[in-house]
Amino acid sequence: MSFREVQSSFIDYIRDPSRPLPVDTDARRMKVYRELFFNNVEGFVSNGFPVLRSLYRDEQWQALVQQFFVTHDCQTPIFVEIAGEFLQFLVAEYQPQDTDPPFLLELAHYEYLELQVAVAQESENHQTLELINQDDLLLLSDCARVAQYAFEVQHISAEYQPDEPASRPQCFCVYRDEEDEVQFLALAPLTAQVLSMLQQNEGMTLDGIIEWCKSTFPQLEDSAIEQGILPLLTQMAQKGIIQTRIG
Repeated sequence: MSFREVQSSFIDYIRDPSRPLPVDTDARRMKVYRELFFNNVEGFVSNGFPVLRSLYRDEQWQALVQQFFVTHDCQTPIFVEIAGEFLQFLVAEYQPQDTDPPFLLELAHYEYLELQVAVAQESENHQTLELINQDDLLLLSDCARVAQYAFEVQHISAEYQPDEPASRPQCFCVYRDEEDEVQFLALAPLTAQVLSMLQQNEGMTLDGIIEWCKSTFPQLEDSAIEQGILPLLTQMAQKGIIQTRIG
């Protein structure tokens, strides 16, 4: 048996002990190896999704992470990226069970956004601003994410687990403030769409944003847009959610 085959059988057994025991290995020692690997992965996932974890009994959570550990082909050992791999597993590979909450995917996505924001690196060519000038190229901070969900994921806990979606979409921004604390800001639908548009662009001027709003929201008076956009963007800029691109 080649070294690659030995290595493959070793990995296969660690992921799933129902596979054959690797040649010339001891079952007791392999059990120790497997528990070490699984406990590391389970720890990464639990730390990345603490609210989701709190909704499951220990054996249910262990079974869920076990399925992820056995069936999903992780491409990274990095903590944050393992959280992303777990979210990908839930979205694309996992078949929800009766014991899973109806908001499973939305809550997992929300917690992953919080994790992304917590570890995001600021671009060197982005800077905060207090006042917005006509020529400023505005964009969403690297430490902010805009999201919309059907459930009130921001309120979910072991004590609050809704069975039905909220009466209207939940729009908000998750961002990191100047103290490097992750914050949550509820958004009106128009504000959420403006920030989402900035999230998808590399920089737009104030006039460009106003023109975009006029074409996107023809039901609104042009004067209302012109008078309302600058205060809205200024509020977002003062929180560090909107920045300007320099250089």
